[in-house]
Amino acid sequence: MKPKSLPIYMLFIPALTWACSNTPASTPASTEETPVVVEDVTTVIPEGTIYEKQDSVTIERLLDEARTLKPEENRMLFFGKKFLEIPYVAHTLEKGDGEMLVVNTRELDCTTFVETCLALTLADKQDRRTFADYCNMLTQVRYRQGVRDGYTSRLHYFTQWVIDNEQMGFIADAAHDAEPFTATQDMDLHFMSTHPDSYSKLKGKTEEIQIIKAQEDELRELKIKYIPNKLLNGSPEQLKDVKDGDIIGLQTKIDGLDTSHLGIACWVEGKLHLLNASSLHKAVWIDKKDLYTYSTSQKSMIGIRVLHVK
Repeated sequence: MKPKSLPIYMLFIPALTWACSNTPASTPASTEETPVVVEDVTTVIPEGTIYEKQDSVTIERLLDEARTLKPEENRMLFFGKKFLEIPYVAHTLEKGDGEMLVVNTRELDCTTFVETCLALTLADKQDRRTFADYCNMLTQVRYRQGVRDGYTSRLHYFTQWVIDNEQMGFIADAAHDAEPFTATQDMDLHFMSTHPDSYSKLKGKTEEIQIIKAQEDELRELKIKYIPNKLLNGSPEQLKDVKDGDIIGLQTKIDGLDTSHLGIACWVEGKLHLLNASSLHKAVWIDKKDLYTYSTSQKSMIGIRVLHVK
């Protein structure tokens, strides 16, 4: 959820791009534009989509399997667990000329894992089950106001991503003015604009760097409520605001960043764990350490943000 190893897909260390998404996939991908008719609505795979046949088959299979879920069953955990043991690979979004819509279910980083599960969940809730439906939903999740218009339209910082996806009605910030959200983080984002060489699609591009800087400045002095590390050892009742399937952002004190990793909340025997694409374990898994124990080994981690999927 490290420049070239700092950025996440989004930026996480960033741009989670977050530092997780810039390495080309090991196998060639295809680009297609195929019209599909769904309930009298023509849905087209967005132009500039990069994927392999296996990806479209996987997406439609999972959306078909989800038909049997009851309304109260947790979609984020359902889809997240379907990717257990899928390899962790960073920087998979940095493909092609220009900003392509990359769909890769064979290799995931912390951000693309969460985005994949969220797009699947939203498509399922809307009973939209074609690969084209999924691609259009992923576009809405990944890009500013759902419009892919170059590299700078991608929601690189997690704070940026949260604001946009809240506005789109996809998620809701769980934070409030009482325990366990007792800590506040002042936003001072500047990592991408001051380390452009860490991003293959930003390096040497003055205009794009200035756009990124303006986006960072938009968030300056924004105050974010989060749960500090010391309270992550609380009981399920004390942490009742954190529910199975919530999106978890690990907040960091690294200069210029907001979030260093992403995952999905998963309660195991009364302890909060993280279902995530782990760079340490090189795969999607449910961390054996509870989140509090995990935090004690992370020098830069200061706590977590919690987002409910609406």
